[in-house]
Amino acid sequence: MSRSEAVGERADRSLWRDGNFLTLWSGQALAQLGSQVAELAIPVLAVLLLGASELEVGFLNAAGVAAFLVVGLPAGAWIDRMRKRRVMIWADAVRAVALGVVPLLWWAGLLEMWHLYAVALVVGVATVFFDVSYQSLIPSLVRPGQIAEANGKLEATYQVANIGGPAVGGWLIGIVAAPFAILATVGTYVASFVALLLTRDHEEPRAADDRGPILQEIGEGLRWVFGNRLLRRIVTTTAVFNLSSTLSFTLLPIFLLRELGLSPAAMGVIFSLGAIGGLAGAVATPHIVRRIGEARAIPASGIAFSVVACLLPLAATFPAVAFPLLVAQSFVASFTVLLYNITQLTFRQRITPTRLLGRMNASIRFCVWGVMPIAALAAGVLGTWLGVVPTMWIGAVGQVVSALFVVIGPFWALRELPDAAA
Repeated sequence: MSRSEAVGERADRSLWRDGNFLTLWSGQALAQLGSQVAELAIPVLAVLLLGASELEVGFLNAAGVAAFLVVGLPAGAWIDRMRKRRVMIWADAVRAVALGVVPLLWWAGLLEMWHLYAVALVVGVATVFFDVSYQSLIPSLVRPGQIAEANGKLEATYQVANIGGPAVGGWLIGIVAAPFAILATVGTYVASFVALLLTRDHEEPRAADDRGPILQEIGEGLRWVFGNRLLRRIVTTTAVFNLSSTLSFTLLPIFLLRELGLSPAAMGVIFSLGAIGGLAGAVATPHIVRRIGEARAIPASGIAFSVVACLLPLAATFPAVAFPLLVAQSFVASFTVLLYNITQLTFRQRITPTRLLGRMNASIRFCVWGVMPIAALAAGVLGTWLGVVPTMWIGAVGQVVSALFVVIGPFWALRELPDAAA
């Protein structure tokens, strides 16, 4: 049997019977669970154990996502020259080692905020390479018609991790303290590392004569993204949304732990209950897309996740019902963001040539994640100057504005998004 026949035979099977995909999926499920534990443990450590100020929390968040702004574009060009699974393996190793330093420094009594900045920066760089490779690897694991199903399964797993991760993180913080809860994340990155070693793909490395200067290849990726009128609108909405939501998210630990007086465990419960909406969104996306159309699902979800953002700062006005308001906001936001993300991610993976996948994803990540360190720093400054709640209102209004780029446009008239041939 030839290699192409073997790939075709594997493609005919359900993903539930595809052991190769299931190996990758299981490793990512554990890594995503661990990532959620760290996302809760690190800000709790900074706010409650190291007494971080609004500005310091802003620096910490900015350090975690600065890599998308600094190395996001060249990373895409480099990744298009490399085997993406190998990039992910090395990225997992780097993240595990970097995070493992935190509990060691705490145990030795040496941990300071600048250590957290450094760890966040290293983990952020590794995450850039991992995420761009991750989004570009799927087409080499499954057939084109299974890309949406694979994305749906991976996103559903991510939401399950969002449900269990914060709750597990809150429990671990209560039992062993935040620094040592991070060790759980280290273990899950090691598990992902092993799963990737066991996964096989059919990616064909780019020929040496298909490579140009780095700047030329970066420009090719950017032109591909912004030369498509639909991708251009999607990227603009996502960038403005991420800019605005980061203003709110950066100060969220201070808002919940100090302004509302909630415990880390309650904070974890809010995230977990809200993430059930993400899981429901991942499951419901295929049904919604069939009913209203792939193209219309994008502006419809944009309206919902932008408007519901106003419930977050509104919780400070009604502290008696703050908990259910926060849960409702997180639930609806997670549901609709998943509908939006699965739909637009499948679209852009489907229409992009294989040789451009890394640069396409890196170009989009540069635009939509590159704004986040800027927003995190702005959140620290605005939180110090105006206060936490006013800053979160600014973020909420910005999220409402973000939806306009897909709401006012061609999506309503299309129903279905074009495919690669179009």
